[in-house]
Amino acid sequence: MPLDQKPVPAKPAEPRPGTSRPATGRPAPGPAGDPAGAGVAWSVRSPGPWTHRDLAANGARFHIAEAGDGPLVLLVHGWPEYWWAWRHQLTALAEAGYRAVALDLRGIGGSDRTPRGYDPANLALDVTGVIRSLGERHAHLVGHATGGSLAWVAAVMRPSVIRSLTVVSAAHPRHLRRALLTDRRQIAAFEHVLGFQRPWIPERRLVADDAALVGEYLRAWTGPNGIEPEAVEAYRQAIRIPSTAHCSIEPYRWLMRSMARPDGLQFARRMKKPITAPTLHVQGAADPVLLAHTALGAGEYVEAPYRWRLLPGVGHFPHEETPEQFTEELLAWVGQHKD
Repeated sequence: MPLDQKPVPAKPAEPRPGTSRPATGRPAPGPAGDPAGAGVAWSVRSPGPWTHRDLAANGARFHIAEAGDGPLVLLVHGWPEYWWAWRHQLTALAEAGYRAVALDLRGIGGSDRTPRGYDPANLALDVTGVIRSLGERHAHLVGHATGGSLAWVAAVMRPSVIRSLTVVSAAHPRHLRRALLTDRRQIAAFEHVLGFQRPWIPERRLVADDAALVGEYLRAWTGPNGIEPEAVEAYRQAIRIPSTAHCSIEPYRWLMRSMARPDGLQFARRMKKPITAPTLHVQGAADPVLLAHTALGAGEYVEAPYRWRLLPGVGHFPHEETPEQFTEELLAWVGQHKD
């Protein structure tokens, strides 16, 4: 465990994997008068109309929240979120006749914090491995930000496993690489990622003052609708779990440090391979992190139906800022590509 991170109290015993909790759909709160949960145990396994369980894939243990039955829709969060980012879509998909599963990525939430394995190829194998561990041959894959980047990679590495893609606030990896080498506006928008390249200091800053910086990021990166205050508090709590700050920014360290390394160049060449899964690409027009013109044009890598959806007035978190609109788009897309 990195020594710079603030420890949190041990969480109480969890129900056995596969059991559910009362359906409230809110993060586990602190006692009366202590809404942030300061000084008490806090758990990522929030109660709600879903089931929490753990499963093994690609050499690690992953936490998932699951609801409904039917074709599998796997939801993969971005930074600085965890599975709870998909709470609105979990229930909507389940009600629409899907098996909705929200995953905690390696190093985040209730999943294992391993010492290595945060390069995009391995993280994409985590995602496809979870699909197999769920007993499914393929899935509709939905990813936001980091999760969206991994969705692009998974569709290249394991095309037979991906029934459809929905990519949110994430440029195709080759477009992002080009922008980070040539586009001053996108480089400036990734100022936080550049700051993550320093050793240890970013981890200390992220957890300082009860993760106040995470709250600042979330508020700065949204459009007029913002994110629910309870969600901001949940993400501040989640980043404070020991080792999470370190593990969650390791993919960004790989992204920047691999630019001129053989593994980064090999990855970029590999991502030239066309994507054969039908792809819905959702982008907030007011996203200050991943600029719309960086995300635009990914259809050149898709040899299947491709739909670009730009949402006016929406920032970096469409699934949370406008959950009804985003869920409607998602349901229409996966419904169109069920078979």
